[in-house]
Amino acid sequence: MVLIIYRLLINLVIIFSPIILIIRLIKKKEDLTRFKEKFCFFSEKRKNGNLIWFHGASIGEIKSIVPLLEKLEREKKINQILVTSSTLSSSKIFKKFKFKKTVHQFFPVDKSSYTKKFLNFWRPSLVVFIDSEIWPNMLLNINKKNIPTILLNARITKKSFKRWIYFKSFAQKIFQCFSTTFPQNKETVKHLRSLKVKKIKFLGNIKFSENEYLSKSTINLKVKKFLKNKNYWCAASTHDNEEIICAKVHLKLREKIKNLVTIIIPRHTQRTEDIVNSLHGLNLKIHCHSSKENIKKNTDIYIVDTYGETNSFFKANSIVFLGGSLIKHGGQNPIEAARNGCKIIYGPHVKNFKEVYELLDKNKVSNKVNNIEQLTRKVDTLIKKNKRSKNLEDKINKLGKKILKKTLSEFKFYLNKI
Repeated sequence: MVLIIYRLLINLVIIFSPIILIIRLIKKKEDLTRFKEKFCFFSEKRKNGNLIWFHGASIGEIKSIVPLLEKLEREKKINQILVTSSTLSSSKIFKKFKFKKTVHQFFPVDKSSYTKKFLNFWRPSLVVFIDSEIWPNMLLNINKKNIPTILLNARITKKSFKRWIYFKSFAQKIFQCFSTTFPQNKETVKHLRSLKVKKIKFLGNIKFSENEYLSKSTINLKVKKFLKNKNYWCAASTHDNEEIICAKVHLKLREKIKNLVTIIIPRHTQRTEDIVNSLHGLNLKIHCHSSKENIKKNTDIYIVDTYGETNSFFKANSIVFLGGSLIKHGGQNPIEAARNGCKIIYGPHVKNFKEVYELLDKNKVSNKVNNIEQLTRKVDTLIKKNKRSKNLEDKINKLGKKILKKTLSEFKFYLNKI
C-alpha cells in the first residue's frame, strides 16, 4: 500500500514537472542543457565492460567519494564509473576533478519506468548509494536485476528513523535491497539493526578521507593580497538568518579589532543576492568572490559565492564557524575545516553530526555557542590567539587513510565477483 501511494505521488510530480522545472530553471537550480538527464535523456555514453555506479545527493556526498574514485580508476577490471547526483552544485563540483574513467549524470526522477530505462542503459555491475539516499523504485528494480548494492557511509538520523519506522514493513523491504551497508556512525548501526538489515559493517566515516586533491587548493593571489595584515574569520555552510547573525558579530567586533574581515561561505550560493540584500541595512561594505572588481581595502564582509573553493578558504583561516547549527537544521559537517587545523565554533543544533563534534570536543578544538553574544566572545578570543590545531589535522589525515584503505578492501571483494 505504501509503495502504491509513493508511486501515485511520483506520477503527480511527473504531471507537474514542467511547472516545477520552469521555476527551478528561473531560480538557477537546474542546468538548462542537462536537466533532461533526469528524464533519462542521457548526455554521456556507456562504454563496453564493467561499470560501477555511485549515487549521492549533493556536494558533500560527491566530495566524500573522490579519494575512492581516484583509487578505483586504477582498477583494470573497471571500464567505466558513473556518478549521479541530484543538484546543480554537485555537477559543478564534479567538473573540478580530472577523471579518466568517471562520468557524471543527474539522477532520474524515481518513476519505475524511468529507473528501468536508466538501468537498462547503464547496466551497472555494482551500485553504491551514499549517505542517506534511498529511492524505493530504483532500489526495488536494482534488486530485481540481482545487482550487488552497497549503502556507503550510511547515515540515518533519529528524525529520519522515526519516519522509516512509521512504515516499518515497507522500510524493511527497501533496506533489504542492500547487499551490505557501511554505516558512518554508531547511531546508524543501531537504526539499521532495528530495520532488520542483515549485513552491517562499521568502517568509519569516509568523509575523514576526503581529499588529497582538495588539500592542494589555495586562495588566489588577489584574495591573499587583500587578507594580508587583516584579522579575519570564516562562517561556512551558513543558512538563512545565520549570515545576519555573523554580520552583527562583525559589527560588534569591528569596534575593538582593527582591519576585521568576516568571510561568509553560504551553504547554497544561489542565495547570494538575498544575503547581500539582507546585509545592506547594516551599513557594511560587501564584496562577492565572483566579482571581477578589485576588492576594496575597507571591505567588511567577503562572500564566497562560487562552488568548490571552501577548502582553500579553510586553509587560509584558523577560525571557522559551521552553519546550520544556530538554527534548527542539524548542523553541517565540520570534518573539512578540522582537517585543515581550524578552530571550530558551532551552535547547539548539530544532531546530524553528533559523533563528529564529540570527537572534536574531545580534542579541544571545537567550541559550542548558544547565541550571538557567546559567538561574539568566542570569535574575539580565537582571533587574539590565532592558532591552528596541527595535532588534530594529523590525526584526521591518519584516520582518513585508514578508513579509505578498509573501504577499498571491501570494494575489492565485490570487484573480484564481477
